[in-house]
Amino acid sequence: MFALTEHHRFFIYQGVADMRKGFDGLSGLVRSDMAANPLDGSVYLFINRRRDRLKLLVWSQGGFVLYYKRLEVGTYELPDFNDDGMKQSLHWETLVLMVRGIKLKKIIRKKRLQKH
Repeated sequence: MFALTEHHRFFIYQGVADMRKGFDGLSGLVRSDMAANPLDGSVYLFINRRRDRLKLLVWSQGGFVLYYKRLEVGTYELPDFNDDGMKQSLHWETLVLMVRGIKLKKIIRKKRLQKH
């Protein structure tokens, strides 16, 4: 069964992704631009220039899984990017809010215990 949960680590590509890219092209972006290993089990998020399409790439037990979502109306709101290269960590909750179309600017997270 395919499933993404808060137990995954999520990273967003800070550049503009070409949505024609498939498994090999996106894993190449992870290796070259994000300086990461696409086989590490993390989920890598890519968004196009118009911000109406997104792809999620994850390695899962012997093969890549690619999730693709195209919005018919509206755009995805992007989180504020840092200047630490092309890769930025992303919280599970932020990804869910992005996909559901909720504004990210006014979200206030209450303090919670986090086990590492």
